[in-house]
This record gives sequence, C-alpha cells and structure tokens, in this order.
Amino acid sequence: MVAVSLHRPVGSDHQLARLLQIGVVLEEVVEARAEKHAQMTDELDPAVSELLEHASAESADHRRELEALIATLEAETVPFDEIKRLVEAQYEADEEFDGILYDQLCNEETAYKFYDDLIGAIEASETEFSIDRERLLSTLERIREEEAEGAEDVTQLMESRE
Repeated sequence: MVAVSLHRPVGSDHQLARLLQIGVVLEEVVEARAEKHAQMTDELDPAVSELLEHASAESADHRRELEALIATLEAETVPFDEIKRLVEAQYEADEEFDGILYDQLCNEETAYKFYDDLIGAIEASETEFSIDRERLLSTLERIREEEAEGAEDVTQLMESRE
C-alpha cells in the first residue's frame, strides 16, 4: 500500500480522490462513534445527547458532500478496506478514548486537522484537477469550519460540566 501524504502538494485527480476518501472514512468514524455513544446509555445528559445527534447528522452530511466531490473527479477510487487501514494508521481512528466527550473532542479535532492539512496540500498544488478548484476548496473550508465549531461546542460543554 502506498502511503498518502499531506505534507506535499496534491499531484493528481487519483491522489485527490484517495485523500477525499480518507475524509469519507473519518466522517464515518465520527458518525459511528457518536451514534454508538448515544445508544450506550439512556442516562445521558440532554445536552450531550443533542451534541452527539448533531455530530452524527453533520458527519453524514459531510460524507455525502465528499462523495459528491469524488464522483466528479476523473479518477478511480481505492477499496474501502485499504482506505480504512490508512485512516487507522494515520489518525488512530481505532483507539479508544476515555469518556464520551473526550472521544467526541478527539474525533472533531482529528477531522479538523485532516481538512486543514488537505486544504494546505491542495493550495500548494499547481495541478489542474478535473474538479473546479474553487468549489473543492470552498466545500473543504466549510467542512473544516464546521469541525472547528464542533470541537468548540464539545469544549464548552466539557467546561460547563466542571
């Protein structure tokens, strides 16, 4: 398996498709973990339940947006299992974290960092992609901002519970 690096400019539609697929998997991880935590107990604080429901729905929206971007690229995608292994190796998506809010914060921050790195790698690239660069960047920048807001929401909720 060839590693995908965000430390270099994105050089092709194929590489961009792989990176967007990693974003899809990250969103699936956030969505699945939020749903798992929401179902774990009936005794969740209503504010925590609402936060988890919002995170799950937002991640599903992000996943669909990323899939739409991938569909417009002139590139073959990589099998899901290979991308999943990349995500687990690069972003430690398979590790357990203490506490529901800490786990959610880690998920939001990991997604934010990934999108921030991806935007930087695209901006550093001189490659002409088969997708409109402005559409691509504006979508990723909006998703990154929503991840930052999600991390802030979790942080505020954690602070209010101290």
